[in-house]
Amino acid sequence: MDAERREAPCSGDEDTLRREGVFFMYCKLLSAIVLGVEGKLIEVEVDIAAGLPQVNVVGLPDPAVRESIDRARAAIQNAGMKFPLDRITVNLAPADMRKQGSAFDLAIAAGILCASGQMPQDELEGALIIGELSLNGDVKAVPGVLAMAENARSGGLRRVYVPPASAHEAGLIEGIEVKSVASLADWIRGRSGTNASSQPVETAQIGEPALDASPDLSDVSGQLQGKRALLIAAAGMHNLLFLGPPGTGKTMLCRRLPSLLPPLADEEALEVTKIYSVSGKFQGARAGLIRARPFRAPHHTISTSGLIGGGPVPKPGEVTLAHRGVLFLDELPEFGRSALESLRQPLEDRHVTIGRARGVTRFPASFMLAAAMNPCACGYWGGDQTEQPCTCSAGSLARYRARMSGPLADRIDLQVEIPRQPVSFGGRRNVVRRSEGKAGRRIRTAAAALCRSRNSVEQRAVGTIVGRSRKACERRGGAFDRHV
Repeated sequence: MDAERREAPCSGDEDTLRREGVFFMYCKLLSAIVLGVEGKLIEVEVDIAAGLPQVNVVGLPDPAVRESIDRARAAIQNAGMKFPLDRITVNLAPADMRKQGSAFDLAIAAGILCASGQMPQDELEGALIIGELSLNGDVKAVPGVLAMAENARSGGLRRVYVPPASAHEAGLIEGIEVKSVASLADWIRGRSGTNASSQPVETAQIGEPALDASPDLSDVSGQLQGKRALLIAAAGMHNLLFLGPPGTGKTMLCRRLPSLLPPLADEEALEVTKIYSVSGKFQGARAGLIRARPFRAPHHTISTSGLIGGGPVPKPGEVTLAHRGVLFLDELPEFGRSALESLRQPLEDRHVTIGRARGVTRFPASFMLAAAMNPCACGYWGGDQTEQPCTCSAGSLARYRARMSGPLADRIDLQVEIPRQPVSFGGRRNVVRRSEGKAGRRIRTAAAALCRSRNSVEQRAVGTIVGRSRKACERRGGAFDRHV
């Protein structure tokens, strides 16, 4: 932060400055915006000069940024301070980048107070200021604080001022001091600045997610082929399609896919948490980074922009929200043709590039695609025709299957038929029993890592974990089905 006042006293109100003939004051603070899923530092420059009372905001601000002046004026006055009745110019640099959102409110208000000598500036050196102001001076949370705080640390900043609701989220970034600002009045009077980073988050909360958080294969009887396909898909992160008549358990199997996947590593967890922070969907900052792999299941009426991402200011879509996890498309042929075809590039490149007149934004999209569909429009083609005959003509069958193009089908590695199961199985349940607990879950996680590993030393280490976990499971009375 660079701040200066030409011939201005160290402190004083507006009348004192006028009596001494000082009509030019300048202050520069730092704030940030989000571009894609990454933060970008923005310089907030405030210049107060003699002239008719007016405020100009330059630097390609959008309407929300222009309205921040009205919020800052009301917040300053309700905090018991004076809003300067001079010509005020607020510049957001770099000036050739479009600025949007309300994250600049607190920085603009602080810049006006510092430039007019109503607020000390020492603590703001090397600090990032983020927050939206209400009219009474309270500071509200904004999305993307995690990405902004990470960018501040990369830029060498030592401190970040955030709203109380975002303090724990910013505190997930190590190596930077996080201070919460509840209101503008408290900040001016020095009664704020709670160091959120000094409040440790319980280690148990930021570790592996609860093992019973998602349904697993213990709920599934029969369907050995479908369960084995799930294990193979989870081991190699292969795209998967289940094809079968209604009621065969296609959706139930796919919804148990996350229970077979290992938790996110530290780098992956930070990446996924940033995406949800930018999207405004991250509500568990007190519990730490997101460790469970995402599972997204959008409705088939979703638009192409909702699936891939987009908008005047590009926002992440479902493929980005499913990054490092699973994107499940139930009733695949019912999705719009343009939406399905838009998946072809992300499945190949593992990212989405959205171009607009304002610029190009890139979102990560490395996900596993899981899908389910019926064999025909009525759903009973190829099944037991004596029980439920298919009523579709040859042309109707061809049109239904043509809704999924060849290039998209070519990107789905496993295409498995799920037949209808008899009512009585007459044998044991070839599933993982609930009594296996964490040991059985560790077997599946380690087995998946073993399949993905290309290093012989790593394979031997993971194989040892599998063996020990299997023995622990047997000692506890669990049964891990070798046919699954």
